Amino acid sequence: MIVARRSRPPVALGIAVAISCVAAETVIAVFLAQVTPARSLGVVYLLGIVAVAAVWGLWLGMATAVISTLALDFFLTPPTGSLTLGKAEDWAVLAVFLAVTLLAGSLSRLSRSLALEIDARGESDLAAGLSRVLLETPDVKAAEPAAARLLAETLDLPYAAIERDPTPGDRRHVAFPLHDRGVPVASLLVPTGLPRSTLRRLRERVVPSLEILLRAARERERAADQQVALRRLATLVARGTPPEELFGAVAREVGQVLEARHVAVIRYEPGATATNVGVWNHGSVATMPLGLRWRLERGSASELVARTGETGRVGPIRAPEGAGEFLSSLQRMGVTSAVGCPVTVGGRLWGAVVVASTSEPLPEDVENRMRDFTDLLATAIANAESHEKLEASRARVIAAADATRRLIERDLHDGVQQHLAALMLELRAATATAPADPDEIAGVLYHTVLGLDEALEDLRGLARGLHPALLSRQGLEPAIKALARCSPVPVELSVCGDRVAERTEVTAYHVVSEALANVAEHADASVAHVDLTIEDAAVRLSIRDDGAGGADTAHGTGLLSIRDRVEAIGGKLEISSPPGGGTSLFAEIPITGD
Repeated sequence: MIVARRSRPPVALGIAVAISCVAAETVIAVFLAQVTPARSLGVVYLLGIVAVAAVWGLWLGMATAVISTLALDFFLTPPTGSLTLGKAEDWAVLAVFLAVTLLAGSLSRLSRSLALEIDARGESDLAAGLSRVLLETPDVKAAEPAAARLLAETLDLPYAAIERDPTPGDRRHVAFPLHDRGVPVASLLVPTGLPRSTLRRLRERVVPSLEILLRAARERERAADQQVALRRLATLVARGTPPEELFGAVAREVGQVLEARHVAVIRYEPGATATNVGVWNHGSVATMPLGLRWRLERGSASELVARTGETGRVGPIRAPEGAGEFLSSLQRMGVTSAVGCPVTVGGRLWGAVVVASTSEPLPEDVENRMRDFTDLLATAIANAESHEKLEASRARVIAAADATRRLIERDLHDGVQQHLAALMLELRAATATAPADPDEIAGVLYHTVLGLDEALEDLRGLARGLHPALLSRQGLEPAIKALARCSPVPVELSVCGDRVAERTEVTAYHVVSEALANVAEHADASVAHVDLTIEDAAVRLSIRDDGAGGADTAHGTGLLSIRDRVEAIGGKLEISSPPGGGTSLFAEIPITGD
């Protein structure tokens, strides 16, 4: 047992044992002195010296050797009752005792080191075996019984069990709680009656290692479940699933992955309100209803995200006296804490995903795990909005094309066609009457030439409206200068650049034309500024006025037409129009081939 000990007993116990051994050995030596020479009685003290040195180490063993030498000299070496230590044999006895102490202490230290190394190797083998079982098995719950069996076999225990829920010990079991970030999540059960050294080894070395492995295994399982959930949602997004169905799927997947009681996908509305557009309720009588619209209240996760635009955590959630309906409903549902993660679409806060707990606070890593879902949701919403904008843009393009065709048809019918029809009737009449007077024939021909000139001018006007000839012949700069000269509002120009692709020039020309028309019709401005540069394979247009501002891009056809033209060839358009601050338009039009 001395060799097998891994740690030393308390020093106070060692001192007591040393004193007791010396006292008992002295009594025994006094009795033996009647039949044995005094010089040979030193052997009696060796047993205590060896025991103390082996168990408590060299220093206490040496002290025991000195005390034993003094006791031998005082009680057994003539003249008894006095301490002389002046004879050579007394120092020889002390030297023997110290040598035995050194030998026993060294052997004890070596045996203890070997025992600790054996334990360390066994625990390393156990940790390696548990790692293989827990980290290589997809289902951690199914791997836990195999891990418990391996632990029992390695430590030579009758049995061991891992219970998923924290379980207290009883008369048959000793329970070691297993924690995950300080929260009890499971228990290791072993039979009662095990040696204290085994229980101490379990508590101090085995259980911490098992906690780390279980945490890693569960993190791996959670990460795998989350990736599967994200793939399912990505498939729905790729299929173009309707937003209403997608919102519910996001809430469900987040709730199942995070093992949450309540999850809501909310959309922020005007007037500091929000609406549940997707919900998940698990195992609760009180639920968070779909379609619920409420006013944002301070103290809730949804209000915190709306106010800060960042991920936020609230708790404990309380509904003080006078609180609104929303906080009161959370209290009735038993919600104690919540985490909200913003959903940002195109640089604007669209809504949030909120996860609520009714018991323990949500884990610290919930925010990071939620971001993957909110990023995917934001992408899906952006795709849906882009699709809607594309459909609306296509509808406007078709409507504009129809309106243009109707306008051309009306202009042709009311203008050129009428002129040509009148000329045709006059020529037919002249042919029928066949005037003989040359002057009369010359008059008819002159009148016909004038009519043809008018018809030709009408056709030229139509052509200029469709595609200015100046733009085709000389390029963008002269064409824009011509627009500025015709504008009823003074225009300050800064235009520089060479000829570019025709499609780009036509788009830039119509942007300037439509923008100046809007300034003249709606802005009530005294001056407009047009700056055009060509750089980085793009035409950059800036059009500003000092008018009333307040232009709404969601209404009216002018700004929508500009946006449609720019985005149709992959360009970007930014419009700023604060009330009373004028309107600024910036367009970046890529230079594309014809």
